[in-house]
Amino acid sequence: MEPRSYGPFPYRPIHEAPRLTWPGGARVAFVIVPNVEFFPLDMKIPGARPNIPDVSAWGRRDYGNRVGFFRMADIMARLGMRGTVALNSLVCDHYPQIVEKCLELDWELMGHGETNAVLLSDYETEAGRADCIRRTLDRIEAFCGKRPKGWLGPGRQQTWNTLDVIAGEGCTYTFDWDNDDQPVVMEVDGKSIVSMPYGAGVSDLQAFHQMHASPAEFEQMIRDAFDVLYRESVESGRVVCISLHPFIVGLPYRITALERGLEYISRHDDVWLATGEEIARSFLAQQGLS
Repeated sequence: MEPRSYGPFPYRPIHEAPRLTWPGGARVAFVIVPNVEFFPLDMKIPGARPNIPDVSAWGRRDYGNRVGFFRMADIMARLGMRGTVALNSLVCDHYPQIVEKCLELDWELMGHGETNAVLLSDYETEAGRADCIRRTLDRIEAFCGKRPKGWLGPGRQQTWNTLDVIAGEGCTYTFDWDNDDQPVVMEVDGKSIVSMPYGAGVSDLQAFHQMHASPAEFEQMIRDAFDVLYRESVESGRVVCISLHPFIVGLPYRITALERGLEYISRHDDVWLATGEEIARSFLAQQGLS
Protein backbone atom coordinates (compact mmCIF):
# COMPACT_ATOMS: atom_id res chain seq x y z
CA MET A 1 0.00 0.00 0.00
CA GLU A 2 1.36 3.39 -0.97
CA PRO A 3 1.42 6.16 1.66
CA ARG A 4 -1.93 7.95 1.70
CA SER A 5 -4.04 10.28 3.83
CA TYR A 6 -6.94 7.82 4.27
CA GLY A 7 -7.31 4.06 4.49
CA PRO A 8 -7.51 1.55 1.63
CA PHE A 9 -11.31 1.83 1.55
CA PRO A 10 -13.84 4.59 0.89
CA TYR A 11 -15.42 6.41 3.82
CA ARG A 12 -18.88 4.97 4.44
CA PRO A 13 -21.14 5.84 7.39
CA ILE A 14 -22.48 2.62 8.87
CA HIS A 15 -26.12 3.54 8.15
CA GLU A 16 -25.27 3.65 4.43
CA ALA A 17 -23.77 0.15 4.34
CA PRO A 18 -25.68 -2.69 2.67
CA ARG A 19 -27.68 -4.79 5.12
CA LEU A 20 -25.49 -7.44 6.70
CA THR A 21 -26.82 -10.83 7.81
CA TRP A 22 -25.27 -13.71 9.72
CA PRO A 23 -25.79 -17.48 9.49
CA GLY A 24 -28.97 -18.80 11.07
CA GLY A 25 -30.51 -15.35 11.18
CA ALA A 26 -28.19 -14.25 14.00
CA ARG A 27 -28.16 -10.56 14.81
CA VAL A 28 -24.59 -10.33 16.05
CA ALA A 29 -21.42 -12.30 15.42
CA PHE A 30 -19.56 -12.70 18.70
CA VAL A 31 -15.81 -13.33 18.67
CA ILE A 32 -13.28 -13.52 21.50
CA VAL A 33 -9.63 -12.71 20.75
CA PRO A 34 -7.23 -14.01 23.43
CA ASN A 35 -3.74 -12.56 22.93
CA VAL A 36 -1.31 -15.36 23.80
CA GLU A 37 2.20 -13.96 23.84
CA PHE A 38 5.82 -14.76 24.61
CA PHE A 39 8.27 -12.28 26.13
CA PRO A 40 11.95 -13.32 26.35
CA LEU A 41 13.40 -12.80 29.81
CA ASP A 42 16.55 -11.27 28.27
CA MET A 43 14.69 -8.55 26.34
CA LYS A 44 12.91 -5.36 27.38
CA ILE A 45 9.15 -5.71 27.79
CA PRO A 46 7.34 -2.88 25.97
CA GLY A 47 5.71 -0.48 28.41
CA ALA A 48 7.60 -1.88 31.39
CA ARG A 49 10.76 -0.72 33.13
CA PRO A 50 13.98 -0.57 31.09
CA ASN A 51 15.96 -2.95 33.30
CA ILE A 52 16.76 -6.48 32.07
CA PRO A 53 15.69 -8.83 33.44
CA ASP A 54 12.45 -7.22 34.61
CA VAL A 55 11.41 -10.24 36.62
CA SER A 56 8.18 -8.77 38.03
CA ALA A 57 6.77 -7.73 34.63
CA TRP A 58 8.01 -10.95 33.02
CA GLY A 59 6.64 -13.05 35.87
CA ARG A 60 3.14 -11.59 35.49
CA ARG A 61 3.13 -12.55 31.83
CA ASP A 62 4.45 -16.02 32.55
CA TYR A 63 1.68 -16.42 35.14
CA GLY A 64 -0.83 -15.70 32.41
CA ASN A 65 0.51 -18.59 30.35
CA ARG A 66 0.88 -20.97 33.32
CA VAL A 67 -2.45 -20.27 35.01
CA GLY A 68 -4.54 -17.45 33.56
CA PHE A 69 -4.92 -18.93 30.08
CA PHE A 70 -6.38 -22.17 31.40
CA ARG A 71 -8.81 -20.35 33.72
CA MET A 72 -10.05 -18.33 30.77
CA ALA A 73 -10.20 -21.34 28.43
CA ASP A 74 -12.22 -23.42 30.91
CA ILE A 75 -14.87 -20.69 31.20
CA MET A 76 -15.10 -20.25 27.45
CA ALA A 77 -15.34 -24.00 26.88
CA ARG A 78 -18.15 -24.33 29.43
CA LEU A 79 -20.12 -21.67 27.55
CA GLY A 80 -19.39 -23.12 24.11
CA MET A 81 -17.34 -20.09 23.07
CA ARG A 82 -14.27 -20.58 20.91
CA GLY A 83 -11.29 -18.29 20.77
CA THR A 84 -9.61 -16.65 17.80
CA VAL A 85 -6.13 -16.58 19.29
CA ALA A 86 -3.63 -13.87 18.39
CA LEU A 87 -0.57 -16.10 18.77
CA ASN A 88 3.08 -15.14 19.04
CA SER A 89 4.70 -17.96 17.10
CA LEU A 90 7.39 -18.47 19.76
CA VAL A 91 4.60 -19.72 22.04
CA CYS A 92 4.76 -22.91 19.94
CA ASP A 93 8.30 -23.46 21.23
CA HIS A 94 8.07 -22.18 24.80
CA TYR A 95 4.45 -22.96 25.77
CA PRO A 96 3.42 -25.80 23.42
CA GLN A 97 0.74 -27.10 25.80
CA ILE A 98 -1.20 -23.87 25.27
CA VAL A 99 -1.25 -24.34 21.50
CA GLU A 100 -2.25 -27.98 21.93
CA LYS A 101 -5.11 -26.89 24.20
CA CYS A 102 -6.28 -24.40 21.56
CA LEU A 103 -6.34 -27.14 18.94
CA GLU A 104 -8.16 -29.49 21.32
CA LEU A 105 -10.87 -26.84 21.82
CA ASP A 106 -11.14 -26.18 18.05
CA TRP A 107 -9.98 -22.59 18.47
CA GLU A 108 -8.63 -20.60 15.55
CA LEU A 109 -5.01 -19.42 15.54
CA MET A 110 -3.95 -16.23 13.78
CA GLY A 111 -0.54 -14.63 13.39
CA HIS A 112 0.62 -12.12 16.01
CA GLY A 113 4.34 -11.84 15.28
CA GLU A 114 7.05 -13.95 16.86
CA THR A 115 7.08 -12.12 20.20
CA ASN A 116 5.40 -8.98 21.50
CA ALA A 117 8.82 -7.81 22.65
CA VAL A 118 9.57 -6.97 19.00
CA LEU A 119 7.19 -4.76 17.01
CA LEU A 120 7.17 -4.60 13.21
CA SER A 121 8.48 -1.05 13.42
CA ASP A 122 11.55 -2.34 15.27
CA TYR A 123 12.83 -3.90 12.04
CA GLU A 124 14.95 -1.52 9.96
CA THR A 125 13.69 -2.65 6.56
CA GLU A 126 10.43 -3.75 4.98
CA ALA A 127 12.18 -6.97 3.97
CA GLY A 128 12.89 -7.65 7.64
CA ARG A 129 9.26 -7.02 8.54
CA ALA A 130 8.07 -9.28 5.75
CA ASP A 131 10.41 -12.04 6.93
CA CYS A 132 8.99 -11.73 10.46
CA ILE A 133 5.44 -12.11 9.17
CA ARG A 134 6.40 -15.08 7.01
CA ARG A 135 8.30 -16.82 9.84
CA THR A 136 5.34 -16.29 12.16
CA LEU A 137 2.82 -17.86 9.80
CA ASP A 138 5.21 -20.66 8.79
CA ARG A 139 5.86 -21.68 12.41
CA ILE A 140 2.19 -21.76 13.36
CA GLU A 141 1.37 -23.75 10.23
CA ALA A 142 4.16 -26.22 10.99
CA PHE A 143 2.84 -26.75 14.52
CA CYS A 144 -0.88 -27.05 13.84
CA GLY A 145 -1.05 -28.09 10.18
CA LYS A 146 -3.05 -25.09 9.00
CA ARG A 147 -1.81 -21.71 7.81
CA PRO A 148 -3.42 -18.81 9.70
CA LYS A 149 -5.97 -16.74 7.81
CA GLY A 150 -5.90 -13.82 10.24
CA TRP A 151 -3.35 -11.31 11.48
CA LEU A 152 -3.02 -9.02 14.50
CA GLY A 153 0.26 -7.15 14.60
CA PRO A 154 2.31 -7.04 17.82
CA GLY A 155 1.12 -3.88 19.54
CA ARG A 156 -1.51 -3.64 16.75
CA GLN A 157 1.09 -1.97 14.56
CA GLN A 158 1.32 -2.00 10.78
CA THR A 159 3.63 -0.32 8.29
CA TRP A 160 2.78 0.76 4.75
CA ASN A 161 3.59 -2.70 3.38
CA THR A 162 1.99 -4.90 6.04
CA LEU A 163 -1.30 -5.41 4.21
CA ASP A 164 0.50 -6.36 1.00
CA VAL A 165 2.61 -8.91 2.86
CA ILE A 166 -0.15 -10.57 4.87
CA ALA A 167 -2.45 -10.72 1.83
CA GLY A 168 0.37 -12.29 -0.18
CA GLU A 169 0.91 -14.84 2.60
CA GLY A 170 -2.72 -15.97 2.43
CA CYS A 171 -4.37 -13.94 5.20
CA THR A 172 -7.96 -12.88 4.52
CA TYR A 173 -8.51 -10.59 7.50
CA THR A 174 -6.83 -8.45 10.13
CA PHE A 175 -7.97 -6.99 13.45
CA ASP A 176 -5.43 -4.14 13.39
CA TRP A 177 -7.55 -1.33 11.98
CA ASP A 178 -10.72 -1.60 14.15
CA ASN A 179 -12.54 1.27 12.45
CA ASP A 180 -16.15 0.02 12.33
CA ASP A 181 -18.73 -2.18 14.06
CA GLN A 182 -18.97 -4.22 10.87
CA PRO A 183 -16.24 -5.75 8.72
CA VAL A 184 -14.82 -3.51 5.99
CA VAL A 185 -13.25 -4.65 2.70
CA MET A 186 -9.74 -3.40 1.95
CA GLU A 187 -8.44 -3.81 -1.60
CA VAL A 188 -4.71 -4.55 -1.64
CA ASP A 189 -2.82 -5.34 -4.84
CA GLY A 190 -5.80 -7.08 -6.42
CA LYS A 191 -6.69 -9.00 -3.25
CA SER A 192 -9.53 -8.38 -0.81
CA ILE A 193 -8.66 -8.42 2.87
CA VAL A 194 -11.17 -7.75 5.65
CA SER A 195 -10.71 -5.19 8.39
CA MET A 196 -12.39 -6.75 11.42
CA PRO A 197 -13.87 -4.94 14.44
CA TYR A 198 -11.60 -5.43 17.43
CA GLY A 199 -13.27 -4.80 20.73
CA ALA A 200 -14.68 -1.26 20.29
CA GLY A 201 -12.98 -0.56 23.60
CA VAL A 202 -13.92 -3.90 25.23
CA SER A 203 -10.37 -4.93 26.00
CA ASP A 204 -8.97 -6.07 29.33
CA LEU A 205 -5.72 -4.26 28.51
CA GLN A 206 -7.52 -1.00 27.87
CA ALA A 207 -9.92 -1.42 30.78
CA PHE A 208 -7.47 -2.43 33.51
CA HIS A 209 -4.10 -1.02 32.42
CA GLN A 210 -5.19 2.22 30.76
CA MET A 211 -8.55 3.12 32.31
CA HIS A 212 -7.77 1.53 35.70
CA ALA A 213 -11.25 0.00 35.81
CA SER A 214 -12.41 -2.32 38.57
CA PRO A 215 -13.50 -5.89 37.74
CA ALA A 216 -17.14 -4.84 38.23
CA GLU A 217 -16.66 -1.99 35.78
CA PHE A 218 -15.11 -4.35 33.24
CA GLU A 219 -18.11 -6.67 33.51
CA GLN A 220 -20.41 -3.71 32.95
CA MET A 221 -18.37 -2.65 29.90
CA ILE A 222 -18.98 -6.08 28.37
CA ARG A 223 -22.70 -5.87 29.08
CA ASP A 224 -23.10 -2.29 27.86
CA ALA A 225 -21.14 -2.82 24.64
CA PHE A 226 -23.11 -5.95 23.87
CA ASP A 227 -26.46 -4.29 24.63
CA VAL A 228 -25.78 -1.35 22.30
CA LEU A 229 -24.59 -3.49 19.39
CA TYR A 230 -27.36 -6.05 19.92
CA ARG A 231 -29.96 -3.28 19.83
CA GLU A 232 -28.46 -1.72 16.70
CA SER A 233 -28.29 -5.10 14.98
CA VAL A 234 -32.06 -4.99 14.39
CA GLU A 235 -31.24 -2.89 11.32
CA SER A 236 -28.11 -4.75 10.18
CA GLY A 237 -25.73 -7.33 11.61
CA ARG A 238 -22.95 -6.29 13.96
CA VAL A 239 -19.73 -7.82 15.30
CA VAL A 240 -19.14 -7.95 19.04
CA CYS A 241 -15.47 -8.60 19.83
CA ILE A 242 -13.74 -8.88 23.19
CA SER A 243 -9.94 -8.69 23.38
CA LEU A 244 -8.31 -10.58 26.26
CA HIS A 245 -4.84 -11.18 27.70
CA PRO A 246 -4.42 -14.15 30.07
CA PHE A 247 -1.95 -12.28 32.28
CA ILE A 248 -4.52 -9.52 32.81
CA VAL A 249 -7.99 -11.05 32.92
CA GLY A 250 -6.76 -14.45 34.15
CA LEU A 251 -5.98 -13.18 37.65
CA PRO A 252 -8.17 -14.66 40.41
CA TYR A 253 -9.85 -11.35 41.29
CA ARG A 254 -10.68 -10.48 37.65
CA ILE A 255 -11.71 -13.77 36.08
CA THR A 256 -15.19 -13.77 37.62
CA ALA A 257 -15.97 -10.46 35.93
CA LEU A 258 -15.20 -12.05 32.57
CA GLU A 259 -17.23 -15.13 33.45
CA ARG A 260 -20.29 -13.08 34.37
CA GLY A 261 -19.98 -10.92 31.27
CA LEU A 262 -19.77 -13.95 28.98
CA GLU A 263 -22.66 -15.65 30.79
CA TYR A 264 -24.75 -12.54 30.17
CA ILE A 265 -24.07 -12.73 26.44
CA SER A 266 -24.79 -16.47 26.38
CA ARG A 267 -28.34 -15.87 27.65
CA HIS A 268 -29.29 -13.98 24.48
CA ASP A 269 -30.81 -15.48 21.35
CA ASP A 270 -29.59 -14.81 17.81
CA VAL A 271 -25.91 -14.63 18.73
CA TRP A 272 -23.49 -16.40 16.40
CA LEU A 273 -20.51 -17.71 18.38
CA ALA A 274 -17.96 -17.41 15.60
CA THR A 275 -14.26 -17.23 14.81
CA GLY A 276 -12.53 -14.51 12.86
CA GLU A 277 -12.14 -16.69 9.79
CA GLU A 278 -15.83 -17.64 9.84
CA ILE A 279 -16.93 -14.00 10.09
CA ALA A 280 -14.59 -12.91 7.30
CA ARG A 281 -15.76 -15.76 5.06
CA SER A 282 -19.45 -14.94 5.59
CA PHE A 283 -18.87 -11.24 5.04
CA LEU A 284 -16.83 -11.70 1.86
CA ALA A 285 -19.49 -14.03 0.45
CA GLN A 286 -22.12 -11.34 1.00
CA GLN A 287 -19.93 -8.88 -0.91
CA GLY A 288 -19.59 -11.34 -3.80
CA LEU A 289 -15.88 -11.75 -3.03
CA SER A 290 -15.66 -15.32 -1.73
